[in-house]
Amino acid sequence: MNPVGHVTRGTTGANRLRRFDRWIAHLAGRQLRTGRPLVVDLGFGANPTTTLEWQRGLHVLNPAIQVVGIEIDRQRVAAATPMISAVHGGFEIPTATAPSVIRAANVLRQYDQNQVAAAWSLMGSRLSPGGWLIDGTCDEQGRLTCMLSIDPTGPKWLTISVRLAGLERPSQVAARLPKALIHDNSPGSAVHELLQDLDRAWDRAARWGARQRWMEMAAAVEQRWEVRDGPGRWRLGELTVPAGLVLRDGHLG
Repeated sequence: MNPVGHVTRGTTGANRLRRFDRWIAHLAGRQLRTGRPLVVDLGFGANPTTTLEWQRGLHVLNPAIQVVGIEIDRQRVAAATPMISAVHGGFEIPTATAPSVIRAANVLRQYDQNQVAAAWSLMGSRLSPGGWLIDGTCDEQGRLTCMLSIDPTGPKWLTISVRLAGLERPSQVAARLPKALIHDNSPGSAVHELLQDLDRAWDRAARWGARQRWMEMAAAVEQRWEVRDGPGRWRLGELTVPAGLVLRDGHLG
């Protein structure tokens, strides 16, 4: 089978995906702590720096976790092979074992929106029972991150994760929405209303520290947007809501 997808820019940087990795450890920690689960870093790019960082973090959870990087560019696979377990492939996820997690960071952002649903479906079909696909985008420093957590049945959670120091308004993350949402961010859409609600709550919150302000904001929208996890995650600059509240009809398209 020929790899499904096309070569993307492949740029990355040290520590760029730390918010992805922290969220994955929280979301899938139970599955990852037992046995010898496989996780896949799809589209690791021209240098497997962030794959190695993820591997080190995962091995703190469970030294038996297997990490495989998948790239559609054969030259990148060859260059990475001395450093990681690297495989040539694409959205078809050509691994012998079904992965517990597929991390697709800054990959689908480089595709057309009408290609996203098929990519989700193909990757989701390769997940192990209880597995997760994390499709998301972040800025070059990893300070503004937005992720969709998808299981084999479809999208389940939208997570916003930001560096609170220096944050002006929550809606700064709009430019980092996943491909499935970024073109829908206009007045009248659910994702636009979510970001507007966050901004309004942020503006009303007491200004005695960014962390406290974010937590107060999250509490203010908690009921309307069914925010999960509570203060223990909010204090990290995270906010997670059901994906069905922001995706059209609960799915793409």
